Amino acid sequence: MSTTLWIKKPLSTFTANQQDASNGVVIKDGIIIELVPKNSEPIHDIDQYFDASQHILLPGLINTHHHLYQTLTRAFPAALNKRLFPWLQALYPVWAKLQPDMLHAATELGLSELLLSGCTTVADHHYLFPEALTDAIDIQVSAATLIGNRVMLTRGSMSLGEDDGGLPPQSTVQSDAEILDDCQRVVTQFHQRGEGARVQIALAPCSPFSVTTDLMIETAKLARQNQVRLHTHLAETEDENSFCLKTFALRPLDYLESVGWLSSDVWLAHGIHFNDQEIKRLGEAKTGIAHCPSSNMILASGVCRTKELQAAGSPIGLAVDGSASNDGSNMIQEVRQALMINRLRYQADEVSHLDALYWATKGSAQVLGRDDIGELAVGKQADLALFKLDELRFSGAHDPLAALILCGAHKADCVMIAGEWKIKSGLLIHHELEDMQARHSQAAKSLVL
Repeated sequence: MSTTLWIKKPLSTFTANQQDASNGVVIKDGIIIELVPKNSEPIHDIDQYFDASQHILLPGLINTHHHLYQTLTRAFPAALNKRLFPWLQALYPVWAKLQPDMLHAATELGLSELLLSGCTTVADHHYLFPEALTDAIDIQVSAATLIGNRVMLTRGSMSLGEDDGGLPPQSTVQSDAEILDDCQRVVTQFHQRGEGARVQIALAPCSPFSVTTDLMIETAKLARQNQVRLHTHLAETEDENSFCLKTFALRPLDYLESVGWLSSDVWLAHGIHFNDQEIKRLGEAKTGIAHCPSSNMILASGVCRTKELQAAGSPIGLAVDGSASNDGSNMIQEVRQALMINRLRYQADEVSHLDALYWATKGSAQVLGRDDIGELAVGKQADLALFKLDELRFSGAHDPLAALILCGAHKADCVMIAGEWKIKSGLLIHHELEDMQARHSQAAKSLVL
């Protein structure tokens, strides 16, 4: 028999819409069935209570772009203090040695790290399929099912190796036919449709400088036949602009449009180096952008023009990006990073902690093409993150919601997905972190030998 739970009287609430949930939310069968306004009681009969009077209540955070395998190569000496292309060249030979158990350990640990930071949905971009790792998506589905986050696993691809003028080693690339066949297989086998989907698949050539033009075109056709989304990196660096001009005689967005990708079923990682006209075109197409503040800072890539893109009509979501270009997988910290980096481009009164929280919740849901998550509203999935302000860093704070971001929260106290608690008292339920971390650490050491 299902129970009705009231998350009762939170210290502060962010709904990602203009609705009032000051006195909490009521949940039944994994769905939010009521928002309780200020000075009100639930209209539903309540079976269980959760006292949230010491908690800030948020929709579960949504990470729109990641590379979970990169948790194995954080702070890797050969890749330190480099920009994107030399950074990739330093790491590709290491990543080429990935084994199935390593990917499972990396996915399991990265998803746990994200969950502990309040992140309930993760889009991961896996594009390395060496001979030992042709079932990479299957491995990630297994790990995600174990940890419990919702996932959008993007079947990435690389078909242009060093021999053909690309950056990746030949051992990491596949033929167009191999890629397209496996894309169809994983969509058929794993993609779930409709509200409450736990595992979804998108198709995601790595970048314009790692796949053929034919593969870009055929991937788009295949995605649309199967009604799944498309994803790639674009306009991350000025080097990429130069590469596209030299290779295709087109800027990256012109190239994207030429292969049929300038569309509302597409989201792009980074999206930094667009001019005014390109921003207008992206907005008209409703193409989404995964904003990756920490990665963009570490690789000195630049600052995404978030507010202009959003004003033009592009959905903006937030992403931690890979754990080798961020060196962390923490979504609540990324919200603070988003606020800070955007203050370097915009005035203090033009971007607030509320903007950054919106990007990490409803904005991210829009980027992933989902309207059942990312906000506190009746009928939405009961994906929630609750944070306490009981650390020294918060002492003396007067606005709880602002303090969560400005004072630097880094861990959730409780996290729920589809009405089921996954984190309680800051601990992952049903999982031994010490064992997970030991296996992951050993995998990282074995990878770089």
